Amino acid sequence: MNGCYCNSQKIFKDCCEPYLKGSKQAPTAEALMRSRYSAYATHHADYLMATTHVSQRDLHSKEDILLWSTCNQWQKLEVLKTTATTVEFKAYYLDTNKKTHIHHEFSTFVQEEGSWYYVDGEYY
Repeated sequence: MNGCYCNSQKIFKDCCEPYLKGSKQAPTAEALMRSRYSAYATHHADYLMATTHVSQRDLHSKEDILLWSTCNQWQKLEVLKTTATTVEFKAYYLDTNKKTHIHHEFSTFVQEEGSWYYVDGEYY
């Protein structure tokens, strides 16, 4: 894979990979959201749990995240609109029957002690 999964036009190792490996922290809500998309595409459920805000972690299970990330084939990410704490995006993927889906979400993020966390999302 040359380009990053998050469709940033950067190489994965120079874009989301350092966040997934823990060698860098996402500097913005958008960078975190992009890295979380890459985590779904590369099946990094631990990263997805760690970057979910502690107030929301009980609502998610690592097993469910891993299942959803592995049973879908992630096609591309389209960032529609960002603010300091929100990101609206569309994630395109194929399900196990090769049917195309679009996950359209308006996500909310919070920064605590220098780290960004996903809080929740509204789906369209």
